[in-house]
Amino acid sequence: MAKAKADDKAPGGEMSVREAGKKGGNTVRDRYGPGFYEAIGRKGGQATRQRHGVEFYESIGQKGGQVVKEKYGADFYEEIGHKGGQKVKKLIAEAKKKIAGELEP
Repeated sequence: MAKAKADDKAPGGEMSVREAGKKGGNTVRDRYGPGFYEAIGRKGGQATRQRHGVEFYESIGQKGGQVVKEKYGADFYEEIGHKGGQKVKKLIAEAKKKIAGELEP
């Protein structure tokens, strides 16, 4: 017998588990607003920090970085760093133009 997937419809059911979860999430968003998720995420992060310490985040960040390095290679970081630097350079130039335009009579 095949395993049931989360998005499979229950026998006789009208919606899948995935559809029910999405519907519930949308209902919560509509009732409490999108900021609700930010607030509960922040509370969860603070609870995790208290329970596991700051080192926990450092550890999982290093593990994630290692996975990305293995998947995309070390050059990936150089590439995204360059893209980020170019974006900052562009934003600074735009801000300087805006300020110069505001200062001129």
